[in-house]
Amino acid sequence: MGPGVTYPWGSRLSGFQMRTWIEPVVASTQVAGSLYDAGLLLVVKESFASNHTASQSLRGHQEDQQQKAISNFYIIYNLVVGLTPLLSAYGLGWLSDRYHRKISICTSMLGFLLCRIGLLLKVMLDWPVEVMYGAAALSGLCGGFSAYWSGVMALGSLGSSEGRRSLRLILIDLVLGLAGFCGSMASGHLFKQMVGHSAQGLLLTACSVGCAAFALFYSLFVLKVPESVSKPNNVYPTVDTVSGMVGTYRTLDPDELDKQNVSGNPLTSGKRKPSLTIITLLFVGAIVYDLAVVGTVDVMALFVLKEPLSWNQVQLGYGMASGYIIFITSFLGVLVFSRCFRDTTMIIIGMVSFATGALLLAFVKETYMFYIARAVMLFALIPITTIRSAMSKLIKDSSYGKVFVILQQCLALTGVVTSTIYNKIYQLTLDKFAGTCFVLSSFLSFLAIVPIGIVAYKQVPRPQQGERAEK
Repeated sequence: MGPGVTYPWGSRLSGFQMRTWIEPVVASTQVAGSLYDAGLLLVVKESFASNHTASQSLRGHQEDQQQKAISNFYIIYNLVVGLTPLLSAYGLGWLSDRYHRKISICTSMLGFLLCRIGLLLKVMLDWPVEVMYGAAALSGLCGGFSAYWSGVMALGSLGSSEGRRSLRLILIDLVLGLAGFCGSMASGHLFKQMVGHSAQGLLLTACSVGCAAFALFYSLFVLKVPESVSKPNNVYPTVDTVSGMVGTYRTLDPDELDKQNVSGNPLTSGKRKPSLTIITLLFVGAIVYDLAVVGTVDVMALFVLKEPLSWNQVQLGYGMASGYIIFITSFLGVLVFSRCFRDTTMIIIGMVSFATGALLLAFVKETYMFYIARAVMLFALIPITTIRSAMSKLIKDSSYGKVFVILQQCLALTGVVTSTIYNKIYQLTLDKFAGTCFVLSSFLSFLAIVPIGIVAYKQVPRPQQGERAEK
Protein backbone atom coordinates (compact mmCIF):
# COMPACT_ATOMS: atom_id res chain seq x y z
CA MET A 1 0.00 0.00 0.00
CA GLY A 2 1.12 3.52 -0.68
CA PRO A 3 1.56 6.26 1.88
CA GLY A 4 -1.91 7.54 1.21
CA VAL A 5 -3.52 4.33 2.41
CA THR A 6 -4.07 4.89 6.11
CA TYR A 7 -6.80 4.27 8.58
CA PRO A 8 -9.33 7.09 8.91
CA TRP A 9 -8.28 8.00 12.46
CA GLY A 10 -4.79 9.05 11.36
CA SER A 11 -1.26 7.76 11.41
CA ARG A 12 -0.54 8.26 15.15
CA LEU A 13 -1.98 5.27 17.00
CA SER A 14 -2.99 5.47 20.63
CA GLY A 15 -4.56 2.87 22.88
CA PHE A 16 -7.98 4.45 22.53
CA GLN A 17 -7.74 4.72 18.75
CA MET A 18 -6.81 1.07 18.45
CA ARG A 19 -9.87 0.20 20.52
CA THR A 20 -12.04 1.70 17.77
CA TRP A 21 -10.83 -0.93 15.32
CA ILE A 22 -13.64 -3.32 14.40
CA GLU A 23 -11.22 -5.76 12.75
CA PRO A 24 -10.60 -7.98 15.83
CA VAL A 25 -14.34 -8.50 16.19
CA VAL A 26 -14.76 -9.27 12.49
CA ALA A 27 -11.81 -11.68 12.47
CA SER A 28 -12.80 -13.69 15.53
CA THR A 29 -16.47 -13.78 14.53
CA GLN A 30 -15.60 -14.99 11.05
CA VAL A 31 -13.26 -17.71 12.30
CA ALA A 32 -16.06 -18.89 14.56
CA GLY A 33 -18.51 -18.72 11.65
CA SER A 34 -16.33 -20.63 9.19
CA LEU A 35 -15.69 -23.36 11.76
CA TYR A 36 -19.40 -23.50 12.52
CA ASP A 37 -20.47 -23.70 8.85
CA ALA A 38 -18.07 -26.53 8.10
CA GLY A 39 -18.91 -28.30 11.34
CA LEU A 40 -22.66 -28.07 10.77
CA LEU A 41 -22.41 -29.49 7.26
CA LEU A 42 -20.17 -32.35 8.36
CA VAL A 43 -22.30 -33.14 11.42
CA VAL A 44 -25.48 -33.16 9.34
CA LYS A 45 -23.80 -35.33 6.70
CA GLU A 46 -22.63 -37.86 9.29
CA SER A 47 -26.04 -37.89 10.92
CA PHE A 48 -27.92 -38.66 7.72
CA ALA A 49 -25.22 -41.13 6.64
CA SER A 50 -25.81 -43.21 9.77
CA ASN A 51 -29.55 -43.04 9.22
CA HIS A 52 -29.32 -44.38 5.66
CA THR A 53 -26.53 -46.93 5.94
CA ALA A 54 -28.71 -49.72 7.26
CA SER A 55 -31.64 -49.17 4.93
CA GLN A 56 -29.93 -48.52 1.61
CA SER A 57 -28.10 -51.25 -0.26
CA LEU A 58 -26.88 -49.49 -3.36
CA ARG A 59 -24.22 -46.85 -2.89
CA GLY A 60 -25.48 -44.53 -5.63
CA HIS A 61 -29.05 -44.64 -4.40
CA GLN A 62 -27.86 -44.12 -0.83
CA GLU A 63 -25.84 -41.08 -1.86
CA ASP A 64 -28.81 -39.52 -3.65
CA GLN A 65 -31.03 -40.07 -0.62
CA GLN A 66 -28.41 -38.53 1.62
CA GLN A 67 -28.05 -35.52 -0.66
CA LYS A 68 -31.81 -34.95 -0.65
CA ALA A 69 -31.97 -35.30 3.14
CA ILE A 70 -29.17 -32.76 3.62
CA SER A 71 -30.80 -30.45 1.08
CA ASN A 72 -34.16 -30.64 2.87
CA PHE A 73 -32.46 -29.88 6.18
CA TYR A 74 -30.84 -26.77 4.73
CA ILE A 75 -34.08 -25.60 3.14
CA ILE A 76 -35.70 -25.35 6.57
CA TYR A 77 -32.50 -24.16 8.26
CA ASN A 78 -31.97 -21.34 5.75
CA LEU A 79 -35.61 -20.29 6.07
CA VAL A 80 -35.19 -19.98 9.83
CA VAL A 81 -31.86 -18.14 9.48
CA GLY A 82 -33.24 -15.73 6.90
CA LEU A 83 -36.72 -15.00 8.29
CA THR A 84 -36.27 -14.74 12.06
CA PRO A 85 -34.00 -11.64 11.86
CA LEU A 86 -36.91 -9.79 10.22
CA LEU A 87 -38.48 -9.59 13.67
CA SER A 88 -35.57 -7.82 15.34
CA ALA A 89 -32.87 -6.56 12.97
CA TYR A 90 -34.53 -3.28 11.99
CA GLY A 91 -35.34 -2.49 15.62
CA LEU A 92 -31.73 -3.12 16.59
CA GLY A 93 -30.57 -0.84 13.76
CA TRP A 94 -32.91 1.90 14.95
CA LEU A 95 -31.72 1.54 18.53
CA SER A 96 -28.11 1.69 17.34
CA ASP A 97 -28.74 4.95 15.48
CA ARG A 98 -30.64 6.47 18.37
CA TYR A 99 -28.78 5.28 21.47
CA HIS A 100 -25.52 3.36 20.97
CA ARG A 101 -23.77 2.01 17.88
CA LYS A 102 -22.74 -1.25 19.54
CA ILE A 103 -26.27 -2.44 20.33
CA SER A 104 -26.83 -4.30 17.06
CA ILE A 105 -23.32 -5.80 17.03
CA CYS A 106 -23.31 -7.06 20.62
CA THR A 107 -26.86 -8.42 20.51
CA SER A 108 -26.32 -10.31 17.26
CA MET A 109 -23.02 -11.76 18.49
CA LEU A 110 -24.79 -13.02 21.61
CA GLY A 111 -27.09 -14.91 19.25
CA PHE A 112 -24.09 -16.26 17.33
CA LEU A 113 -22.57 -17.56 20.55
CA LEU A 114 -25.80 -19.28 21.62
CA CYS A 115 -26.15 -20.89 18.18
CA ARG A 116 -22.62 -22.26 18.28
CA ILE A 117 -23.20 -23.56 21.79
CA GLY A 118 -26.24 -25.36 20.35
CA LEU A 119 -24.06 -27.20 17.85
CA LEU A 120 -21.57 -28.06 20.58
CA LEU A 121 -24.33 -29.55 22.73
CA LYS A 122 -25.67 -31.47 19.73
CA VAL A 123 -22.25 -33.08 19.26
CA MET A 124 -21.68 -33.77 22.95
CA LEU A 125 -25.15 -35.11 23.77
CA ASP A 126 -25.89 -36.66 20.37
CA TRP A 127 -29.11 -34.70 19.94
CA PRO A 128 -31.05 -34.92 16.63
CA VAL A 129 -29.98 -32.43 13.97
CA GLU A 130 -33.40 -30.77 14.12
CA VAL A 131 -32.29 -29.06 17.32
CA MET A 132 -30.25 -26.74 15.13
CA TYR A 133 -33.47 -25.17 13.86
CA GLY A 134 -34.05 -23.84 17.35
CA ALA A 135 -30.45 -22.67 17.67
CA ALA A 136 -30.74 -20.81 14.35
CA ALA A 137 -34.03 -19.24 15.43
CA LEU A 138 -32.44 -18.01 18.64
CA SER A 139 -29.60 -16.44 16.70
CA GLY A 140 -32.04 -14.82 14.28
CA LEU A 141 -34.14 -13.32 17.06
CA CYS A 142 -30.97 -11.63 18.30
CA GLY A 143 -30.59 -9.93 14.92
CA GLY A 144 -28.59 -12.51 12.98
CA PHE A 145 -26.08 -11.59 10.32
CA SER A 146 -28.25 -8.71 9.07
CA ALA A 147 -27.95 -6.76 12.33
CA TYR A 148 -24.33 -7.76 12.84
CA TRP A 149 -22.96 -6.81 9.42
CA SER A 150 -25.00 -3.62 9.16
CA GLY A 151 -23.54 -2.61 12.53
CA VAL A 152 -20.03 -3.38 11.33
CA MET A 153 -20.55 -1.35 8.17
CA ALA A 154 -22.01 1.52 10.19
CA LEU A 155 -18.95 1.67 12.47
CA GLY A 156 -16.61 1.39 9.50
CA SER A 157 -18.41 4.19 7.66
CA LEU A 158 -18.76 6.35 10.75
CA GLY A 159 -15.04 6.42 11.45
CA SER A 160 -13.90 7.09 7.89
CA SER A 161 -13.95 10.14 5.65
CA GLU A 162 -15.77 10.20 2.34
CA GLY A 163 -12.46 9.95 0.53
CA ARG A 164 -11.30 6.82 2.34
CA ARG A 165 -14.57 5.04 2.98
CA SER A 166 -14.48 2.63 0.06
CA LEU A 167 -10.97 1.55 1.04
CA ARG A 168 -12.01 1.28 4.68
CA LEU A 169 -14.93 -1.03 3.94
CA ILE A 170 -13.01 -3.30 1.60
CA LEU A 171 -10.24 -3.56 4.22
CA ILE A 172 -12.87 -4.89 6.62
CA ASP A 173 -13.96 -7.36 3.94
CA LEU A 174 -10.32 -8.36 3.48
CA VAL A 175 -9.96 -9.13 7.21
CA LEU A 176 -13.17 -11.15 7.05
CA GLY A 177 -11.84 -13.12 4.09
CA LEU A 178 -8.48 -13.86 5.68
CA ALA A 179 -10.15 -15.00 8.90
CA GLY A 180 -12.60 -17.18 7.00
CA PHE A 181 -9.76 -18.70 5.00
CA CYS A 182 -7.84 -19.65 8.14
CA GLY A 183 -10.93 -21.09 9.81
CA SER A 184 -11.93 -23.13 6.79
CA MET A 185 -8.44 -24.50 6.27
CA ALA A 186 -8.38 -25.74 9.86
CA SER A 187 -11.97 -27.00 9.98
CA GLY A 188 -11.44 -30.36 8.30
CA HIS A 189 -8.42 -31.21 10.45
CA LEU A 190 -10.19 -30.15 13.65
CA PHE A 191 -13.25 -32.22 12.77
CA LYS A 192 -11.16 -35.38 12.45
CA GLN A 193 -9.79 -34.93 15.96
CA MET A 194 -12.25 -36.89 18.10
CA VAL A 195 -12.49 -38.91 21.25
CA GLY A 196 -15.06 -41.31 19.89
CA HIS A 197 -17.66 -41.56 17.16
CA SER A 198 -20.30 -39.82 19.25
CA ALA A 199 -17.90 -36.94 19.90
CA GLN A 200 -16.88 -36.41 16.27
CA GLY A 201 -16.50 -32.70 15.68
CA LEU A 202 -16.19 -31.87 19.39
CA LEU A 203 -12.91 -29.98 19.07
CA LEU A 204 -14.14 -28.10 16.00
CA THR A 205 -17.35 -26.91 17.66
CA ALA A 206 -15.52 -26.06 20.90
CA CYS A 207 -13.10 -23.83 18.99
CA SER A 208 -16.04 -22.14 17.26
CA VAL A 209 -17.66 -21.41 20.62
CA GLY A 210 -14.38 -20.06 21.98
CA CYS A 211 -13.89 -17.64 19.09
CA ALA A 212 -17.50 -16.45 19.29
CA ALA A 213 -17.16 -15.85 23.04
CA PHE A 214 -13.97 -13.84 22.51
CA ALA A 215 -15.69 -11.66 19.88
CA LEU A 216 -18.64 -10.96 22.17
CA PHE A 217 -16.53 -10.00 25.20
CA TYR A 218 -14.19 -7.89 23.07
CA SER A 219 -17.10 -5.94 21.60
CA LEU A 220 -18.62 -5.43 25.06
CA PHE A 221 -15.57 -4.39 27.06
CA VAL A 222 -12.86 -3.27 24.63
CA LEU A 223 -14.42 -1.93 21.43
CA LYS A 224 -15.12 1.81 21.36
CA VAL A 225 -17.28 3.71 18.90
CA PRO A 226 -15.14 5.98 16.68
CA GLU A 227 -15.91 9.66 16.32
CA SER A 228 -17.80 10.63 13.21
CA VAL A 229 -15.67 11.70 10.26
CA SER A 230 -18.35 12.95 7.91
CA LYS A 231 -16.38 15.37 5.76
CA PRO A 232 -13.91 14.40 3.05
CA ASN A 233 -10.41 15.77 2.89
CA ASN A 234 -10.27 19.45 1.99
CA VAL A 235 -7.35 19.17 -0.41
CA TYR A 236 -8.53 17.60 -3.62
CA PRO A 237 -5.20 16.08 -4.78
CA THR A 238 -4.69 14.40 -1.41
CA VAL A 239 -8.04 12.69 -1.63
CA ASP A 240 -7.30 11.57 -5.15
CA THR A 241 -4.07 9.84 -4.11
CA VAL A 242 -5.80 7.18 -2.00
CA SER A 243 -5.11 4.50 -4.56
CA GLY A 244 -7.54 6.19 -6.92
CA MET A 245 -10.48 5.01 -4.82
CA VAL A 246 -12.33 8.30 -4.54
CA GLY A 247 -12.07 9.03 -8.20
CA THR A 248 -14.28 6.05 -8.90
CA TYR A 249 -17.13 7.60 -6.91
CA ARG A 250 -17.09 11.24 -7.90
CA THR A 251 -20.32 10.96 -9.86
CA LEU A 252 -21.99 9.26 -6.88
CA ASP A 253 -20.70 11.50 -4.10
CA PRO A 254 -22.68 14.68 -3.35
CA ASP A 255 -19.74 16.17 -1.46
CA GLU A 256 -17.50 15.68 -4.47
CA LEU A 257 -20.15 17.38 -6.60
CA ASP A 258 -20.04 20.30 -4.18
CA LYS A 259 -16.29 20.53 -4.71
CA GLN A 260 -16.76 20.57 -8.44
CA ASN A 261 -19.31 23.34 -8.05
CA VAL A 262 -16.82 25.47 -6.10
CA SER A 263 -14.15 24.93 -8.72
CA GLY A 264 -16.44 26.10 -11.50
CA ASN A 265 -18.68 23.21 -12.52
CA PRO A 266 -22.29 24.06 -11.63
CA LEU A 267 -24.60 21.47 -10.12
CA THR A 268 -27.75 20.48 -11.84
CA SER A 269 -30.96 21.52 -10.11
CA GLY A 270 -32.24 17.94 -9.88
CA LYS A 271 -29.37 16.49 -7.83
CA ARG A 272 -31.65 14.74 -5.34
CA LYS A 273 -33.70 12.93 -7.93
CA PRO A 274 -30.77 11.40 -9.86
CA SER A 275 -29.22 10.31 -6.55
CA LEU A 276 -32.41 8.46 -5.59
CA THR A 277 -32.50 6.83 -9.01
CA ILE A 278 -28.89 5.73 -8.70
CA ILE A 279 -29.51 4.29 -5.22
CA THR A 280 -32.49 2.32 -6.52
CA LEU A 281 -30.56 0.90 -9.45
CA LEU A 282 -27.62 -0.02 -7.22
CA PHE A 283 -30.07 -1.63 -4.83
CA VAL A 284 -31.61 -3.76 -7.59
CA GLY A 285 -28.22 -4.75 -8.95
CA ALA A 286 -27.04 -5.81 -5.49
CA ILE A 287 -30.14 -7.96 -4.88
CA VAL A 288 -30.05 -9.76 -8.22
CA TYR A 289 -26.33 -10.41 -7.94
CA ASP A 290 -26.66 -11.62 -4.36
CA LEU A 291 -29.34 -14.09 -5.47
CA ALA A 292 -26.85 -15.65 -7.86
CA VAL A 293 -24.13 -15.83 -5.22
CA VAL A 294 -26.37 -17.26 -2.48
CA GLY A 295 -27.78 -19.92 -4.78
CA THR A 296 -24.33 -21.02 -5.90
CA VAL A 297 -22.87 -21.20 -2.39
CA ASP A 298 -25.83 -23.18 -1.05
CA VAL A 299 -25.69 -25.82 -3.75
CA MET A 300 -21.89 -25.94 -3.99
CA ALA A 301 -21.52 -27.44 -0.50
CA LEU A 302 -23.74 -30.37 -1.49
CA PHE A 303 -22.28 -30.69 -4.98
CA VAL A 304 -18.74 -31.42 -3.78
CA LEU A 305 -19.85 -34.15 -1.36
CA LYS A 306 -21.33 -36.36 -4.08
CA GLU A 307 -19.81 -38.10 -7.05
CA PRO A 308 -17.79 -37.40 -9.12
CA LEU A 309 -15.89 -35.30 -6.52
CA SER A 310 -16.89 -37.10 -3.28
CA TRP A 311 -14.77 -34.90 -1.02
CA ASN A 312 -13.77 -35.88 2.53
CA GLN A 313 -13.63 -33.55 5.56
CA VAL A 314 -10.18 -32.12 4.80
CA GLN A 315 -10.98 -31.52 1.12
CA LEU A 316 -14.23 -29.83 2.11
CA GLY A 317 -12.32 -27.47 4.40
CA TYR A 318 -9.87 -26.63 1.64
CA GLY A 319 -12.72 -26.05 -0.79
CA MET A 320 -14.45 -23.67 1.61
CA ALA A 321 -11.15 -21.87 2.18
CA SER A 322 -10.78 -21.32 -1.56
CA GLY A 323 -13.96 -19.28 -1.45
CA TYR A 324 -12.32 -16.79 0.90
CA ILE A 325 -9.43 -16.18 -1.51
CA ILE A 326 -11.76 -13.86 -3.42
CA PHE A 327 -11.61 -11.41 -0.49
CA ILE A 328 -7.90 -10.98 -1.16
CA THR A 329 -8.09 -10.91 -4.94
CA SER A 330 -11.09 -8.56 -4.90
CA PHE A 331 -9.24 -6.20 -2.57
CA LEU A 332 -6.24 -6.17 -4.90
CA GLY A 333 -8.58 -5.80 -7.86
CA VAL A 334 -10.14 -2.65 -6.41
CA LEU A 335 -6.73 -1.13 -5.73
CA VAL A 336 -5.64 -1.77 -9.32
CA PHE A 337 -8.86 -1.20 -11.28
CA SER A 338 -9.80 1.99 -9.42
CA ARG A 339 -6.81 3.74 -10.96
CA CYS A 340 -8.23 3.49 -14.45
CA PHE A 341 -11.88 2.37 -14.20
CA ARG A 342 -15.05 3.91 -12.78
CA ASP A 343 -17.00 2.19 -10.04
CA THR A 344 -19.65 0.87 -12.43
CA THR A 345 -16.96 -0.71 -14.58
CA MET A 346 -15.44 -2.44 -11.57
CA ILE A 347 -18.85 -3.75 -10.52
CA ILE A 348 -19.44 -5.18 -14.00
CA ILE A 349 -15.98 -6.79 -13.99
CA GLY A 350 -16.83 -8.54 -10.72
CA MET A 351 -20.19 -9.73 -12.01
CA VAL A 352 -18.70 -11.12 -15.21
CA SER A 353 -16.00 -12.84 -13.16
CA PHE A 354 -18.55 -14.62 -10.99
CA ALA A 355 -20.89 -15.46 -13.85
CA THR A 356 -18.08 -17.09 -15.84
CA GLY A 357 -16.87 -19.08 -12.84
CA ALA A 358 -20.39 -20.29 -12.04
CA LEU A 359 -20.83 -21.47 -15.61
CA LEU A 360 -17.58 -23.44 -15.39
CA LEU A 361 -18.72 -25.02 -12.10
CA ALA A 362 -21.68 -26.57 -13.88
CA PHE A 363 -19.33 -28.86 -15.83
CA VAL A 364 -16.83 -29.75 -13.09
CA LYS A 365 -15.85 -33.43 -13.06
CA GLU A 366 -12.47 -33.34 -11.27
CA THR A 367 -11.18 -31.50 -8.22
CA TYR A 368 -8.69 -29.41 -10.22
CA MET A 369 -11.57 -28.21 -12.43
CA PHE A 370 -13.37 -26.96 -9.31
CA TYR A 371 -10.38 -24.83 -8.31
CA ILE A 372 -10.08 -23.47 -11.85
CA ALA A 373 -13.71 -22.33 -11.66
CA ARG A 374 -13.10 -20.74 -8.27
CA ALA A 375 -10.02 -18.98 -9.63
CA VAL A 376 -12.12 -17.41 -12.38
CA MET A 377 -14.34 -15.93 -9.63
CA LEU A 378 -11.38 -13.97 -8.23
CA PHE A 379 -13.21 -10.60 -8.45
CA ALA A 380 -16.61 -11.81 -7.26
CA LEU A 381 -16.60 -9.70 -4.08
CA ILE A 382 -16.09 -6.37 -5.83
CA PRO A 383 -19.76 -5.76 -6.79
CA ILE A 384 -21.41 -5.92 -3.35
CA THR A 385 -18.58 -4.09 -1.57
CA THR A 386 -18.44 -1.33 -4.16
CA ILE A 387 -22.23 -0.93 -4.23
CA ARG A 388 -22.41 -0.72 -0.43
CA SER A 389 -19.65 1.86 -0.26
CA ALA A 390 -21.26 3.99 -2.97
CA MET A 391 -24.63 3.89 -1.23
CA SER A 392 -23.10 4.94 2.09
CA LYS A 393 -21.95 8.18 0.47
CA LEU A 394 -25.48 9.09 -0.56
CA ILE A 395 -27.08 8.87 2.89
CA LYS A 396 -26.62 10.68 6.19
CA ASP A 397 -24.37 9.11 8.78
CA SER A 398 -27.24 9.24 11.28
CA SER A 399 -29.15 6.77 9.07
CA TYR A 400 -26.39 4.21 8.50
CA GLY A 401 -27.83 1.64 10.91
CA LYS A 402 -31.35 1.69 9.46
CA VAL A 403 -30.38 1.87 5.79
CA PHE A 404 -27.75 -0.87 6.04
CA VAL A 405 -30.19 -3.09 7.93
CA ILE A 406 -32.85 -2.56 5.26
CA LEU A 407 -30.37 -3.49 2.53
CA GLN A 408 -29.10 -6.51 4.43
CA GLN A 409 -32.63 -7.64 5.27
CA CYS A 410 -33.69 -7.43 1.64
CA LEU A 411 -30.63 -9.45 0.66
CA ALA A 412 -31.38 -11.98 3.39
CA LEU A 413 -35.08 -12.27 2.51
CA THR A 414 -34.49 -12.72 -1.20
CA GLY A 415 -31.64 -15.07 -0.33
CA VAL A 416 -34.02 -17.27 1.65
CA VAL A 417 -36.35 -17.56 -1.32
CA THR A 418 -33.42 -18.30 -3.59
CA SER A 419 -32.03 -20.93 -1.23
CA THR A 420 -35.34 -22.77 -1.15
CA ILE A 421 -35.77 -22.65 -4.92
CA TYR A 422 -32.18 -23.66 -5.61
CA ASN A 423 -32.31 -26.63 -3.25
CA LYS A 424 -35.52 -27.86 -4.88
CA ILE A 425 -34.05 -27.42 -8.36
CA TYR A 426 -30.93 -29.27 -7.23
CA GLN A 427 -33.02 -32.18 -5.97
CA LEU A 428 -35.01 -32.36 -9.22
CA THR A 429 -31.93 -32.19 -11.46
CA LEU A 430 -29.64 -34.31 -9.29
CA ASP A 431 -29.92 -37.38 -11.51
CA LYS A 432 -29.94 -35.54 -14.84
CA PHE A 433 -27.61 -32.54 -14.67
CA ALA A 434 -26.40 -31.49 -11.20
CA GLY A 435 -24.91 -28.26 -12.56
CA THR A 436 -28.26 -26.75 -13.52
CA CYS A 437 -28.22 -24.39 -10.53
CA PHE A 438 -24.81 -23.05 -11.50
CA VAL A 439 -26.05 -22.24 -15.00
CA LEU A 440 -28.98 -20.37 -13.46
CA SER A 441 -26.60 -18.42 -11.21
CA SER A 442 -24.51 -17.46 -14.21
CA PHE A 443 -27.61 -16.11 -15.95
CA LEU A 444 -28.68 -14.09 -12.89
CA SER A 445 -25.21 -12.62 -12.52
CA PHE A 446 -25.21 -11.45 -16.13
CA LEU A 447 -28.74 -10.10 -15.58
CA ALA A 448 -27.52 -8.01 -12.63
CA ILE A 449 -25.28 -6.11 -15.04
CA VAL A 450 -28.34 -4.43 -16.58
CA PRO A 451 -29.16 -1.96 -13.74
CA ILE A 452 -25.47 -1.25 -13.22
CA GLY A 453 -25.15 -0.53 -16.94
CA ILE A 454 -28.03 1.94 -16.64
CA VAL A 455 -26.19 3.69 -13.79
CA ALA A 456 -23.11 3.93 -16.00
CA TYR A 457 -25.22 5.34 -18.83
CA LYS A 458 -26.76 7.96 -16.53
CA GLN A 459 -23.37 9.06 -15.28
CA VAL A 460 -21.81 9.79 -18.65
CA PRO A 461 -24.11 12.44 -20.17
CA ARG A 462 -24.65 14.58 -17.06
CA PRO A 463 -21.32 16.48 -17.15
CA GLN A 464 -21.74 16.99 -20.90
CA GLN A 465 -25.16 18.56 -20.38
CA GLY A 466 -23.68 20.93 -17.81
CA GLU A 467 -20.99 22.01 -20.21
CA ARG A 468 -23.52 22.61 -22.99
CA ALA A 469 -25.67 24.70 -20.66
CA GLU A 470 -22.60 26.70 -19.71
CA LYS A 471 -21.79 27.35 -23.33
